[in-house]
Amino acid sequence: MDAPINQDGKLNCSIEYTLKKIGGKWKTVILWHLGVDGNFRYNELRRLLPGVTHKVLSEQLKELEDDGFIDRKQYNTIPPKVEYSMTEKGKTILPILEQMHKWGTEQMDNQ
Repeated sequence: MDAPINQDGKLNCSIEYTLKKIGGKWKTVILWHLGVDGNFRYNELRRLLPGVTHKVLSEQLKELEDDGFIDRKQYNTIPPKVEYSMTEKGKTILPILEQMHKWGTEQMDNQ
């Protein structure tokens, strides 16, 4: 197995890299909803994720945006409107999320 971090401070392990990008309690769920259900406004996402705090949701959305998985579009309206959508890069993670969804559904059914 590769060492997690090389001499340049970069991750060597592809699994660790992936988890660093989409890990966290809410990132995969956010990506799933944006990829499967389409665009959402911030408050719509809050309602979909009742256990998430404002701070955590904002942080996770910002990280996903910084990593290129989602796009944030702000409309200059009163009141301000912000909408989140999946980018082309974000869509590349959907097959993995679909497999996670399938596995989770099967396991939940077998409890």
